[in-house]
Amino acid sequence: MKLHQLHAKQTLPISQQVAWDFLSDPKNLKVITPDAMGFQVLSGADRKMFSGQIIQYNVTPFPGFTTRWVTEITHVEEGNYFVDEQRFGPYTLWHHKHFINVTPDGVEMEDIIDYKAPLGILGQLANALFIKKQLKQVFQYREDKLIELFGKVENKPTILELKTI
Repeated sequence: MKLHQLHAKQTLPISQQVAWDFLSDPKNLKVITPDAMGFQVLSGADRKMFSGQIIQYNVTPFPGFTTRWVTEITHVEEGNYFVDEQRFGPYTLWHHKHFINVTPDGVEMEDIIDYKAPLGILGQLANALFIKKQLKQVFQYREDKLIELFGKVENKPTILELKTI
């Protein structure tokens, strides 16, 4: 089984509370997802994040293919981190950790996603050809949108890495 990992870090000039308020509201996921993904929350976004919360989405990962994605918020430490895990959807495994770390410049937002593409060897090929590229594009869009919303800390590099583990 080949497991892949996306690691993203970004520093924003905002308080931990502002970052938490934004990230813990499931409706804001649509704000930071590219329009081309056709992202639509179907249910579960009626309150702030809590452990055990089930959120259902429709997403169009590529033109002509829309799928249902169901995630569960499995861990929450208010203000600091939360974890979402796919229960049903396009991946064989999706485990996404979101951290908010206080820095002298504001907060460092860190995402670590461990995922496995479906369909065995075909999924590995799909990952090499387009899944990895698409995930990078989604997180680059997210980074740009968060800068647009909250500003940028100068001289703080962002990290966006994908690797097989």
